[in-house]
Amino acid sequence: MKIEQIHSLFLDCNSVCTDTRKIQKDDIFFALKGDNFNGNTYAEQALEKGAKYVVIDDAEYKASVNTILVDDVLETLQKLAAYHRTYLNIPIIALTGSNGKTTTKELINSVLSQKYNTTATIGNLNNHIGVPLTLLSMDSNTQIGIVEMGANHLKEIEFLCRITKPDYGYITNFGKAHLEGFGGIKGVIKGKSEMYDYLIANNKTTFVNTNDEIQFEKTNTAKTFSFGNSSSSSNVKIDFKDAKPFVNCVYNNHSIQSQLIGDYNFNNIAAAICIGNYFKVEDSAIKNAIETYTPTNNRSQITQKKTNKIILDAYNANPSSMTVALHNFEKQSGHKIAILGDMFELGNQAKQEHQNIVDLALSLNINQVVFIGGNFHQTTVESKKANKFKSFDDFENEFNLSQIKNSTFLIKGSRGMALERVLKLM
Repeated sequence: MKIEQIHSLFLDCNSVCTDTRKIQKDDIFFALKGDNFNGNTYAEQALEKGAKYVVIDDAEYKASVNTILVDDVLETLQKLAAYHRTYLNIPIIALTGSNGKTTTKELINSVLSQKYNTTATIGNLNNHIGVPLTLLSMDSNTQIGIVEMGANHLKEIEFLCRITKPDYGYITNFGKAHLEGFGGIKGVIKGKSEMYDYLIANNKTTFVNTNDEIQFEKTNTAKTFSFGNSSSSSNVKIDFKDAKPFVNCVYNNHSIQSQLIGDYNFNNIAAAICIGNYFKVEDSAIKNAIETYTPTNNRSQITQKKTNKIILDAYNANPSSMTVALHNFEKQSGHKIAILGDMFELGNQAKQEHQNIVDLALSLNINQVVFIGGNFHQTTVESKKANKFKSFDDFENEFNLSQIKNSTFLIKGSRGMALERVLKLM
């Protein structure tokens, strides 16, 4: 069956589903395969649960006339998404970067939704499956699409751009993330810049932070709309005021007080303001969007447990984000305790990068530092204010959190460490 025919059937469905546990009536189910599962085996179950059609790539599981047999389910999902994107013909903003992608995406969505019907990536569904699902969640009511793209190796952003065909793009930054897959920081820059390469080749617009030298250099041949702290070199002038602890900035004589902690979030906010300005969202609406946005999903969330304040930044971590988080944490007042978990996907640089974080954390004005994980356990820690544990279970069994009062905590680690579990021990 041709993609055009599958698309016609898709338009007659409720939504796309890849998990039978989440099937809704009249969904179209794509039987994806993974290392430990074969979605084809769930095709009949999907129909029984109310799916209108199922897409499979194994003829053995062809259950009824509502079963669509293709050569490769994942490839079909991606081709359908690309076709649907062209069919909708709406402006699409793509963004990637080492740190701050999801927060920036949420801020852009908050700003643009003040004026437009937007559809944005849900959570961090930003890979070769998540991006197609995001595109297929857009419909005729969507006026602007916002698509987050993640990558851990070269050519991945290039591939996602071919599916998404963005009209606009923004790269939050280039940091020490996924060093194992990219082969080092130069690989990170090259990989993330594949978005710029696509936009420039297709005469599309890049949003640029003029204070970022790499961005500025990479887009010198591009159509750009920029922001920074200089009105002479930027289209939109935005000034950082302070972060005590929430970021406060000034734009067009409007003082904007966000609910985002840490000066590292200033560029994320500024990008959203810039893009709102480009799409002619009123200044008052931009201010309202930024000030009412509250972080979720363990990203720079501030919460309270009894007498303790917690900065929960446990969604993910890499050397770059860990460094700025620690510097920001040092600025907090009172008794400070940092609980840090392993950073993943660093390859042969893992040992040195974890040692760098240990050395930094112990050099800062932080009262106590706890390191958790196999990588941190291999580092040299020579300080009475530090503890290290090989696993979370060791930490839970040996470190008594319940007796600590009137302190401020930073909790940060890679997603696989699931350090939000610390909250249950307080």
